[in-house]
Amino acid sequence: MKTGARLPQPDGRSDCNRLRVEDAADDRIVVTLDNALSRNAIDETMVAELHAVCSVLESEPRILILAGANGLFASGADIAQLRQRGRDDALRGINITLFERIARLPMPVIAAVEGYALGGGAELAYAADFRLAATSLRIGNPEPALGIVAGAGATWRLRELVGEPLAKEILLAGRVLDATEAKAAGLVTSIHASDALLPAAHELADRIGRSDPLAVRLTKAAFHAPRSAHPLVDELAQAILFESPAKFDRMQAFLTRRSSTPNPTGERGERQPTTHTNAVPPKEGP
Repeated sequence: MKTGARLPQPDGRSDCNRLRVEDAADDRIVVTLDNALSRNAIDETMVAELHAVCSVLESEPRILILAGANGLFASGADIAQLRQRGRDDALRGINITLFERIARLPMPVIAAVEGYALGGGAELAYAADFRLAATSLRIGNPEPALGIVAGAGATWRLRELVGEPLAKEILLAGRVLDATEAKAAGLVTSIHASDALLPAAHELADRIGRSDPLAVRLTKAAFHAPRSAHPLVDELAQAILFESPAKFDRMQAFLTRRSSTPNPTGERGERQPTTHTNAVPPKEGP
């Protein structure tokens, strides 16, 4: 695994070479799935590496951009390994435990998805907060054709993302969506040429990075809290942020900018309300 200095080898293994990890900026890292021989299949080695990435991002929260090398995101789980797994392996929740951990990372996760994102590869993308697509995208869950269920999040995440009718078509009838269909369904937010996909992910990360990191973290946490936790979770998050130095600094900067902006009369200071002259006059009596 090619990493930055702060990303250790998981469990001391020496054969962890399924990912490329780049410290792209102080506020983000880029993780690229890269195993050409298996078309970026998610095997246990890749799972271990991704857990190592999560450990770093849980202790040092940053934006995570997930991408794939070799012209695709991930062709699915490693079928050779799946074929050998039994009941106890299923109960270990190898992939779902990882994908849940990724979904719960403190800062947003952006999946830059191109080519095939099937089975476990699709479920990894579903766990992200944002999905951006290349024009080559083909995404779906063909697991029942292999005699198994899409057991790493698709059976419930997909319904939340695209609605029940389309989710059933993907899960039960094996429908694979292209990029245009995925965007129409709201599964991805934008479509890009392959060479523009990662720059688009960085542009989105830049927009996120302009906000206060703690406010972003608490907004994500509140968003994913169960309905029964609201409004208490919102009040607690706001109470924390109301006392944060960033809140005072950012609000003071906003007020300073506003006070230095000329108002419609040419004077500096707080803008006066504008009187609209094109309002419809009151209707007179008959």
